[in-house]
Amino acid sequence: MIVLGLALVSVAVVRPGPVEEWLGGRPPSSPPATWTGPAPSPVLVGVGRDAPAPTATGVAAVLDPLVTDQKLGGRVLASVVDVASGEVLYARDPDGSATPASTAKLVTAVTVLAARGPAYRLVTRAVAGANPGEVVLVGGGDPTLAAGATGSYPGAARLDELAAQVRQALGATSPSKVIVDTSLFSGPPLGPGWDSDIVSGGYGSVTSALMIDGARVDPRDVTDPAKRHQRPDLAAGQAFAKALGLPASAVTASRAPAPPANGASPAPGAGPTPGTELGRVESPPLSRLVEIMLEKSDNVLAEALARQVALAKGHPASYEGAAEAMDAVLAELGLPAAENALVDGSGLSRANRLTPSLLTDLLAVAARADRPDLHPVFSGMPVAGYSGTLADRYRTAPPTRPGAGVVRAKTGTLSGVNALAGTVITQEGRLLAFAVLADKTPGGSGPEAALDRIATTLATCGCR
Repeated sequence: MIVLGLALVSVAVVRPGPVEEWLGGRPPSSPPATWTGPAPSPVLVGVGRDAPAPTATGVAAVLDPLVTDQKLGGRVLASVVDVASGEVLYARDPDGSATPASTAKLVTAVTVLAARGPAYRLVTRAVAGANPGEVVLVGGGDPTLAAGATGSYPGAARLDELAAQVRQALGATSPSKVIVDTSLFSGPPLGPGWDSDIVSGGYGSVTSALMIDGARVDPRDVTDPAKRHQRPDLAAGQAFAKALGLPASAVTASRAPAPPANGASPAPGAGPTPGTELGRVESPPLSRLVEIMLEKSDNVLAEALARQVALAKGHPASYEGAAEAMDAVLAELGLPAAENALVDGSGLSRANRLTPSLLTDLLAVAARADRPDLHPVFSGMPVAGYSGTLADRYRTAPPTRPGAGVVRAKTGTLSGVNALAGTVITQEGRLLAFAVLADKTPGGSGPEAALDRIATTLATCGCR
């Protein structure tokens, strides 16, 4: 069914990134003046059977020497698929499981887009508390929420605007207390199998339904690692209290849900009935959040989006619930969920396992013309030599420089683990999906260079 669905794909996704500039109303910046590489190529344009396809024999001839490069260590798994036909062009233990690192975010991206839809927005609400003047800030799982105009994420919902709505709704009643409600998410705050320094090292945060700026202490510090709040829910509550004219001491936390509205009319001058919504603000659409997550490899945003898969499928919004829900969505897409063994949404866990064939099948399904809801996966992936985690790669080394602007891929890096999964357009115009997972790599930059050479070779080789 997947193969038949791919044959008619003909879709244009051409934005080169970065996401802030694609979607924030600013003209896209260019690489430095010394950079003379090609412009980023289109993705998913005219994907079909017209362009000549590589052969499995031709691909094997050029990739076999590269996947055995000692820089990739002793265990390399790989898959290459022709997107239009679904034909497997290269397979090296393609159904074997390996630690995927951040290439796992591709699973999170596809499943959340399929479960929620690209137009879905995350809502942060304020409701009236049990006593006059009490305001409950209800976390909606939006880590891009900002205190004001200078947040970490473009187009983010803002607490100062929510506070203005609350003051208007309260009327003559003055706000007296802020209660933060994080009950939307459940389970442990840290992912299973995470390294002990994930939070202290600044590459992740405790997972909470309420935070601002991805839990960053300084919203201007947008390049990871960044110092994170140990209690991001309280930090968000204090920012909200400040916008309401209250001191930080007026903030308390509660994992109990906000009080339900009882339907009774309040007494004169008593303020709104407990549970009455006083205001709400909404995140950018899910399509934009997915693009930001992939381009920046944002671990905090990835875990929040995985929780949305859980909520959409009726599972608890926990690490375990999100993993089960992502499996369910993969199965609905006709993909082999048994080849997915993720325990988080970001790829930070060393307990995660994926097969390279699942990643290439996932990308092939996302490219289908009848699934435009999944296409933000391609506009979000970093572009070689231009954006995100590939911005500084493919620029100088002769073996990889031809891949600049052509390779679009999600990187994956943990100590001892290096991975790359994405798409390339061959010289003849054929779109290929590829995934290479190596989870016994030595240190240094050698593994990245070896992976980049594989992707560049696919892009520049006719392989027939």
